Amino acid sequence: MRLRVEFTTEPFDLDEAPAHALVAREVVRGAALDAVDVGPFGNTAEGGADAVLAAVDTMLRRSLSVGATRISLQINVIGGAPDSGAPDPAAPAGPEAGR
Repeated sequence: MRLRVEFTTEPFDLDEAPAHALVAREVVRGAALDAVDVGPFGNTAEGGADAVLAAVDTMLRRSLSVGATRISLQINVIGGAPDSGAPDPAAPAGPEAGR
């Protein structure tokens, strides 16, 4: 399963990136992820589920330890159904499914 994580750390500082933002970026850039995009107002990365979840765990712990007071994140399954046996969110539902 592949995941996409999008996250921001706060508080914001428009003059220079705070330590928690730099640490978060360092974690995702150093993880075994691909399609990493970091920016001043949000960051995105994609990769295998294990790599994304490990990077998120590390990012949360390290960012909080250096001053983040809020971390907002969203994780989406991309490229197919989760391995958990749950239905593929992109698959048709209802009476037309399976035809």
